[in-house]
Amino acid sequence: MGILEGKRILVTGVLTDASIAFSVAKLAQEEGATVVLTGFGRLSLVERIAKRLPSPAPVLELDVQNNEHLDTLAARVGEHVEGLDGVVHSIGFAPQTALGGNFLNTSWEDVATALQISTYSYKSLAVACLPLMKEGGAVVGLDFDASKAWPVYDWMGVAKAGLESCNRYLARDLGKHNIRVNLVAAGPLRTMAAKSIPGFKEFEDSWPERAPLGWDLADTLPTARACVALMSDWFPATTGEIVHVDGGAHAIGG
Repeated sequence: MGILEGKRILVTGVLTDASIAFSVAKLAQEEGATVVLTGFGRLSLVERIAKRLPSPAPVLELDVQNNEHLDTLAARVGEHVEGLDGVVHSIGFAPQTALGGNFLNTSWEDVATALQISTYSYKSLAVACLPLMKEGGAVVGLDFDASKAWPVYDWMGVAKAGLESCNRYLARDLGKHNIRVNLVAAGPLRTMAAKSIPGFKEFEDSWPERAPLGWDLADTLPTARACVALMSDWFPATTGEIVHVDGGAHAIGG
């Protein structure tokens, strides 16, 4: 019996088998969950990656900027599972002009794209899945500590700050549905998303040294374990929280 035995989990954002979302989906299955995935863009690639899970999982198309995708998500997920007990938001994007030290010159259009995909979609996804969560459950989002202004992170840092605020408001409004809403703030990991950030090596060089517990930039499992734990029955009274899985670096100055 795993800690997600019998639970039905929707995991978004699987890009490669090195992604945090893949690690969450894999561990969720190993802990007894039935998993449904969503992908955007090259669905054939996501479907290939899904076959590397312990049990192949269905893959649904989801563009969080597409209202039709969101409006039909519950019905499409419902073709595979009767309801949902957990939802993982692993979605984020910012145009290159919004990253890499270009903060003062980024256009509103590019900022708006970053905010819609990386921040507003947290609410959009939760609302789209709400009809399937009649018995309550958990929504878990992936975060990067937004309490500081990081080098090169720029408008994605602003988007993550918005995500953290959105997390609190969602916790407030979904509590009456017995739905818990929490974020996992992971340290930097060598995912495809991270590699698209200009200057990401600055994080790679400094983080393992700053973290009291050390930090393995290639190991997504600690982050996945936190996500799975928050979707389990072991956190029945925790919501609106940010759980840091970063080796403790967030707590250390300098």
